[in-house]
Amino acid sequence: MKIGVDIGGTNIRAGLVQNGVIMVQRQLLLEQKDSLDATLAQLIGLIRPLIQDGVDGIGIGVPSVVDVAQGIVYHVMNIPSWEEVALREILEEEFHIPVAINNDVNCFALGEHRYGQMQGFSSLIGLAIGTGLGSGIITNNRLYSGHNCGAGEIGMLPYHDSILEEYASNRFFEREMGMGAFLAHSRALEGDRQAIEAWKAFGGHLASAIKVLLYAFDPEAIVIGGSLAKAQALFQSSMLESLQSFAYPNTLERLHIKMSRNENIALLGAVALLDDISTTKVKSGIL
Repeated sequence: MKIGVDIGGTNIRAGLVQNGVIMVQRQLLLEQKDSLDATLAQLIGLIRPLIQDGVDGIGIGVPSVVDVAQGIVYHVMNIPSWEEVALREILEEEFHIPVAINNDVNCFALGEHRYGQMQGFSSLIGLAIGTGLGSGIITNNRLYSGHNCGAGEIGMLPYHDSILEEYASNRFFEREMGMGAFLAHSRALEGDRQAIEAWKAFGGHLASAIKVLLYAFDPEAIVIGGSLAKAQALFQSSMLESLQSFAYPNTLERLHIKMSRNENIALLGAVALLDDISTTKVKSGIL
C-alpha cells in the first residue's frame, strides 16, 4: 500500500492506495497559508491517520516546480509560505518511509498512463486546463519532467498579446467576460449568447495549445483534464474544428484525444511516482 497526496492551492487530498484503488481518502481546507509551520502541520496531520503497517511510500503532487532528485518544492502556487521547502526530507524524517514528489500536472499525466484512459499508449500528453494551463509528458512509457521539472509548461509560451495561459485557462473568461469559467459555464447552459460564444472562442485557443504539443512532441494521445474540461460540450466542436488547420492531416487522423473521467487521477499518479526509480531517491536508512 502507498499514500498519494494531491496538494492544491486551496485544498489537500490524501488517499491510501492499493493496486490502483483508493481505499480511504481524506481532504482538508488549507489554512494559514502564510505560515510554513502551520501548513506543514496540516499536511502531516492529514497523512498521519493513513499510516499503517504495509504502507511503504508517499507520493506527492504539487502545483510548482520541483527539484525531483532532492525533493525540494519551489514557489508553490497560492501558498506564499512555500517558496523553498525541503518537503521530502521533512516527511521522510516524520514518517520514515520513502517520499517522491513531482509537479501536479505531471502526476495527472502519469496517473492517466498507469491507471486511467491512457493505458496502452507509450507516448501521451496530459493537458490540464483550469486556473492555469500546463501539460505532463509521457514518452516511451516514462514521465519526462525536464531538467528543472519545467517540461510541458506551455501556458508560458508567447501568444497573441500575452501568453497562451491567458487564452486557454480560466483567465480567458476573466479577461473577456469579467467572470470565472464556472459562472461562464452556468450562463452558457442557460442560453446566454455571449457565454456560448466565449466558450467557442476558448475552444479555438485550446486548439492552438494542442497544436504546440503536436509539433513539439507528436504524441499518440492527449487526455484533457482540469476543472474546465467539465465544460467540454461547449468547446469541443470549435476545438476540433480549429485543429483542422494543423499542417499534417495524417497526424490528426492517428491522434487520440480524450477527456479525463477520474477526478482522483492526479492522486493516483502521485502514487505511481514511487514506482519510477528516476523520480524516487531513497535515503539510506529509510528501508
